[in-house]
Amino acid sequence: MKYISGGVCAATGFKAAGIHCGIRKNKTKKDLALIVSDVPASSAAVYTTNLVKGAPITVTKKNLENGIARAVICNSGNANTCNADGIEIAEKMCAMTEKFTGISASDVIVASTGVIGQPLSTEPMEKAMPELVSLLSSDGSTDAAHAIMTTDVALKEIAVEFELDGKVCHLGGIAKGSGMIHPNMATMLVFVTTDAAISPEMIKTALTEDVADSFNMISVDGDTSTNDMLSIMANGLAGNKEINEKNADYFEFKKALAAVTKKLCRAIAKDGEGATKLIECVVATAPDKSCARNVAKSVICSSLVKAAMFGADANWGRVLCAIGYSGEAVDVTKTDVYFASRKGEIAVCRDGSGVPFDEDKAKIILSEDEIQIYICLNMGNDVATAWGCDLTYDYVKINGDYRT
Repeated sequence: MKYISGGVCAATGFKAAGIHCGIRKNKTKKDLALIVSDVPASSAAVYTTNLVKGAPITVTKKNLENGIARAVICNSGNANTCNADGIEIAEKMCAMTEKFTGISASDVIVASTGVIGQPLSTEPMEKAMPELVSLLSSDGSTDAAHAIMTTDVALKEIAVEFELDGKVCHLGGIAKGSGMIHPNMATMLVFVTTDAAISPEMIKTALTEDVADSFNMISVDGDTSTNDMLSIMANGLAGNKEINEKNADYFEFKKALAAVTKKLCRAIAKDGEGATKLIECVVATAPDKSCARNVAKSVICSSLVKAAMFGADANWGRVLCAIGYSGEAVDVTKTDVYFASRKGEIAVCRDGSGVPFDEDKAKIILSEDEIQIYICLNMGNDVATAWGCDLTYDYVKINGDYRT
């Protein structure tokens, strides 16, 4: 397996495009994206756990009941959430996709992201559809990725090449996510495509299993969005024997999926609103996987840990505090903590107690833009990783006037 370029267009038979249609006031910002497959694709999605859900989620769930899709349409700048006509708007977006592409409206994944509770007109989208469709190309992934961004600063796009059944396959994705990011899927918008052949049942299983160790393990600010969705389409054009059980090819497919999703997780966490640092927390030697996940998430969600990382302050007591309220029966007297970055590694706690360390060295280590917090619980063999970011002054500035 190797990383390649192309994003959602790396896979055979997928095209994408993104343009500015007029939803966003800034004309330099693209705000409407389209991804299409040449043929029907096995498809699945997972969604936000927030009880308040954007209308596009309701429509997408209905459209994916048969496990088949051929297109994704997504606008940014308006979440189409808490609107009285939200369902109608989402259905219109599917209908206009059918009108201009010939793809059945029932085979469309629809998504929206942006401000909640604001009226959304489909008129600018419909006017822009002819141009958007004309721009569809195998080089359009980057434009589509730009079109789904809101407060994102960095583009999030990745793809891999791998082999199944002697056939070369490709899997790629684009994502948006900077604020309102918190564990328990979904945590943003992510669109993944692949030319591997896999049944709707198995692709749903693979996606559900993957998200437990990928997107459910990131947090920026503790807020779970109303519109979060992760979808995948697999059109089978690579020509491998269709995966319809948990065999060797299934697990190879899952490796490729994880290679893409975890890269996107890191990119989302690093691009947290106002963030200056990616925080990666690895919890090892845990008694079970659930414990490792919960402890790792507790640490990266801690506002005090996040603030300490912003200030490059090796305040390891905040890490232990977060472990202590994780809800897991951890024996803190066995816990070790290390801080690390490309500048080196330093032990700050062993067996639940502080150890002498060089504060100046720690400052240098924590001044990098990617920080690792390693926690050894010394209670078993399981491990989990979570991703977050530091908490900065700019986070408050960005969200203080987000709507206006």
